[in-house]
Amino acid sequence: MTNEQYQAAIDWLFVQMPNYQIDGQKAYKPGLDNITKLCAFFGNPQEKIKCIHIGGTNGKGSSSNMLASVLQEAGYKVGLYNSPHLIDFTERIKVNGKNCDKEFVFNFIEKLKNIPEDIRPSFFEFTTIMAFEYFYQQQVDFAIIEVGLGGRLDSTNIITPLVSAITNVQLDHQNILGDTIEEIAGEKAGIIKPHIPIISGDENEIVKTIIKNKATSEQAPFIDATLLHTELKSDLKGNYQRKNILVVLAIIEELRKLHVSIADKDMENGLLSVHQNTGFIGRWFEFSKDPLIICDTGHNQAGLEYVFSQLNSIDKHKHIILGFVNDKKIDEVMGLLPGNSEFYFAKPSINRGRHPEDYENLLQEAKIFYKIFDSVQEAYLSAKEQCTKDEMIFIGGSNFVVGDFLEKNLEINE
Repeated sequence: MTNEQYQAAIDWLFVQMPNYQIDGQKAYKPGLDNITKLCAFFGNPQEKIKCIHIGGTNGKGSSSNMLASVLQEAGYKVGLYNSPHLIDFTERIKVNGKNCDKEFVFNFIEKLKNIPEDIRPSFFEFTTIMAFEYFYQQQVDFAIIEVGLGGRLDSTNIITPLVSAITNVQLDHQNILGDTIEEIAGEKAGIIKPHIPIISGDENEIVKTIIKNKATSEQAPFIDATLLHTELKSDLKGNYQRKNILVVLAIIEELRKLHVSIADKDMENGLLSVHQNTGFIGRWFEFSKDPLIICDTGHNQAGLEYVFSQLNSIDKHKHIILGFVNDKKIDEVMGLLPGNSEFYFAKPSINRGRHPEDYENLLQEAKIFYKIFDSVQEAYLSAKEQCTKDEMIFIGGSNFVVGDFLEKNLEINE
């Protein structure tokens, strides 16, 4: 297989399949009928691996990568399924921090072209069965599966995990999951299975009650991670990681009850070695020190509140590069913007990327100093030119903004 053949297969995948990452709501295909047929066609590999299921609005990626790192330190072979990818498709499916083999991806796409006509998978359904099959072929000890969107109707919900977790519930994807916290919490709680322990990382009593009531109805043990205390730290530096660490510790305690051997030292080392063990980037990621350049993929109101609060605590003048997708409620973001900053708004390269000219009226109303760019790279080069050694650059607002930036600059930086 050549690089050209691989890229052609990936291009076919993105064009042929309804793809939420590219097309948004119209590509969302809720329900488990399709994924059930797809898994059956490939021999139900998800039934042959030990899974851990992690859902929630924010923190899924960080928590799953921290957990993977801890399990790797304990000597286990760990599969990790995350979305979306930042640069290359194979980032979505990893084993012990190594991206999925491109030859496997190419061959699996070829198999997909021969599936029965009554199965019409979405892009995410396809990547989900690909992950299950890869983890089965790789004979992983544990597969950590991140929910794609919601929970109850998400295609990952076909698994029967050892333990499940919901990191938190915030307003996001309201056009799909519901307009209120209560509705969204109900969708997230849909991953709770009979008798399978469920970890809750949300401090909101309303959310906690909804998850707990669902757990009770399923006779599933309910564990409130917010009641835990620890001095352990992670190399993932966002202030919000403290809450994710508690979720990870609660999952580990449940695995220990299942006689999974994880030493305290494995926890300590694993939490401090997430970047090294899993290759995880994008969450308060320090791209450079001189000048200080930080990337963060936080993109909904709650995520941006955490990120902007941390930015406000840094006593530097800031050059902030932001971009959004079409369904983002940008008016909510305007009220959160950090002070002591100048802003560079750019269009993410993805189809769903929104050009800043579309919301320039909101920028004018916000009375901020801003410039508009057609691409993230143009915004970055402008910010870099303006930024002095005592100032800093921040890049965020969307996974796709961070992805655009890293794709252009990561190899140069390394």
